Amino acid sequence: MNLATKNIHIKNEIFTLTNQRAVFWEKEKALILSDLHVGKTAHFRKNGIALANHIMKNDLERLSILIEYFQPEKFIVVGDLLHAGNNSDVDEFCTWKNQYSSIKFYLVEGNHDRINKTLEEKLCLNFKEDRLELSDIIFLHDFDRSVDNFQITGHIHPGIVLNSAVKNIRLACFVHTQNQLLLPAFSEFTGLDTKNLPKGGRFYVFTDSEIHEV
Repeated sequence: MNLATKNIHIKNEIFTLTNQRAVFWEKEKALILSDLHVGKTAHFRKNGIALANHIMKNDLERLSILIEYFQPEKFIVVGDLLHAGNNSDVDEFCTWKNQYSSIKFYLVEGNHDRINKTLEEKLCLNFKEDRLELSDIIFLHDFDRSVDNFQITGHIHPGIVLNSAVKNIRLACFVHTQNQLLLPAFSEFTGLDTKNLPKGGRFYVFTDSEIHEV
């Protein structure tokens, strides 16, 4: 895996965007991502759609590399950690997570996170609410127009289309506006929304080896 990074400033703090669909916040020692959708492949298999189980394993391998590189103290998921409740993929995720028991695990609940008390204990969450506030920055799954604070959000799975003479290329991206940082879906097994994006933002697109502002 090739790791490329791009520093941006939010409220005079350094945030490091990566081409691996996550952000590192230096001050809080926090690795931040959204829309991991653990259990999606198992859910599809249960419903008769054959999918290889390497999809989630690849996501977790990327996460391990990011953890080893940044050495975070906090792990913040801005919604949709899970896709369809409890299933075999959740067991695999919990086994993976047990390697990093010293990292505090924060979940900002998304629309897919149907988590009862038993599942919450299984996931060993340090925090589970519909919003999180750190240093005057609000973490929400979906943008809330009634909130004045800067927001870090997910949910949309943002992407843009780059036009070329040969073909149009769709790439996932981060979107940074005056009052929002919209994160890409961490899982590669997701679609892209190229239309419902924040207006007036800076777009940071990435490939397997690079990240650039466009």
